[in-house]
Amino acid sequence: MKNSAEAYPQLEQLPRHVAIIMDGNNRWAKARKLPGVAGHRAGVESVRAVIEVALRQGIEALTLFAFSSENWKRPEDEVTHLMELFQWVLKKEIRRLNKYEVRLKIIGDRSAFSRQLQQLMARAEARTAANKRMTLVVAANYGGRWDLLQATRKLAQTVAQGQLQAEDLSEEHIQAELSLAELPDPDLCIRTSGEQRISNFLLWQLAYAELVFAKEFWPDFRQDAFFATLQEFSQRQRRFGGREEQPAEE
Repeated sequence: MKNSAEAYPQLEQLPRHVAIIMDGNNRWAKARKLPGVAGHRAGVESVRAVIEVALRQGIEALTLFAFSSENWKRPEDEVTHLMELFQWVLKKEIRRLNKYEVRLKIIGDRSAFSRQLQQLMARAEARTAANKRMTLVVAANYGGRWDLLQATRKLAQTVAQGQLQAEDLSEEHIQAELSLAELPDPDLCIRTSGEQRISNFLLWQLAYAELVFAKEFWPDFRQDAFFATLQEFSQRQRRFGGREEQPAEE
């Protein structure tokens, strides 16, 4: 594995926005006869590795699925460890994000988190708000259906107040109320650990994203693996529902 993202060539065709489902932490730990929390801690290093490559390549936005709305069903001690790790990362990584001019944005329903964690989230976002090099989005207690539901509720209220007619509703209205409204939709979605599903992640925004299902568990998905995925993306032809380019004589 290369030690630095500086060693990778600059790719010409890049996604503006990459979304990642960070899967396989528990299986990585189990394979090494370690507690599950060890996998989550090792996964933090993969987050740093991916951010490093994304910054060097000039990617505008990176969205990481950290904790889904379904993850509350996991064993209580695992959820507790995850919350503690989330707090530790928020406290520790802000200086690093500011150093590299990365803006942090957290999406999801925060009401289920402790007041202390909610305050840490708000503080971290505020301290990085002026950074413009890249936006790092962390999806925490997030679900794609929740995202669409909260957008629909806002629009229903707007219609009920007479500020918008139901027949005038458009895709743009829905897009404007979603959690990632200010960012371009992801061009590339990666899921690690070999699983091949999107698990209620960014259901609206991934409509035309290129999908890559990487075999590595998330703690093993470092610089080389991420760069290889970007290379694969650069070789794909995106048609957005249209036809592949045909020879001139056709």
